[in-house]
Formats: sequence, structure tokens, C-alpha cells
Amino acid sequence: MKSDPNAPKRLAMIASKGTLDWAYPPLILASAAGAMGWEVGIFFTFYGLPLLLKDLKPKVSPLGNPAMPMKMPFGSQSFQGINWPIPTLAMALPGFNDLTTTLMKQTFKNKGVASIPELRDACLEMDVNMIACQMTMDVFGFKKEDFIEQCTVGGAATFLEYAADADVQLFI
Repeated sequence: MKSDPNAPKRLAMIASKGTLDWAYPPLILASAAGAMGWEVGIFFTFYGLPLLLKDLKPKVSPLGNPAMPMKMPFGSQSFQGINWPIPTLAMALPGFNDLTTTLMKQTFKNKGVASIPELRDACLEMDVNMIACQMTMDVFGFKKEDFIEQCTVGGAATFLEYAADADVQLFI
């Protein structure tokens, strides 16, 4: 329970996935909460940890994601509206992830959606506390120098201390 009833609301999130499609939810929610004056902390762990890398290059794969629509970001409106059925075997071909990543980025751009680097920068401008999971860094061989300067490194206890006073806690 917060001791100061006038303190800003607090959002605590765990970001556990780092593909292009899974990078959007924590960064959109964090930037929205930050814009509303909330305190925000994101604990980046396991596959979400690469979202803190200096060289940020998230990709997307439709393989294993049957709900992902395959639409084209170019051509007429009717052409863009087609949901292309892609055989699972084709999704496993070399280069297919690069193709789907390019198409998804172009679709987001066409719709005026900010890119992942832009959203991350917006979060940093709003002082979102980005915590890199120390255990995950150790397991996967990351070093503090691999990540953006603004992130902090901490373990589960660091995040739990922050999350204990959060009004909203989310696992993404």
C-alpha cells in the first residue's frame, strides 16, 4: 500500500518476449502510462531482454503464430485487405522471417504507428525505469555494455521492490 495518497499511479511490467509483435505491448503501455504521469518500470527478462540492446533489431515470425494475419502493406485497398493463407512449410523457409518483418514494419508505418526504437526512446524520455534481468544476462552471456545506457541491471528482488507499490502489474 502506498504511503502517499497523492503519489502518481505506478505501473510494473515484466517483458518476457522480444519479437517485433511482442515488443509493442509493453512499450505502448509504458509510453501511454508515462504520458499520463504514471511511474513506470519494466523488468526485461528472458527473450524480452534483447529489447534493451543498443542495436535493436526485433523480428517477427508467423511460424507458430496461427493468429497472425498476412496482409500486404502496398497495392490497392482491396489487395491490402486480403488475408493471405501461407502454408506452414513456407513459413520455415530461409528469409521468410525477414520478409514478414519487413511487411509488418511497413504496415505499421503506413498506419502511423511508431516503430519499436521510437517507442523505446519515448519511454526513456518519460523516465520509464527499464530493468535488465541480471540472471538472464548471466544465462545468455549479455554484458551491461551491450545495452542502452539508461537501463539498470537488477534481479527479481529489485523488480519486486518496485512492483510491491504498483497500482497495476502486468506480465507480457
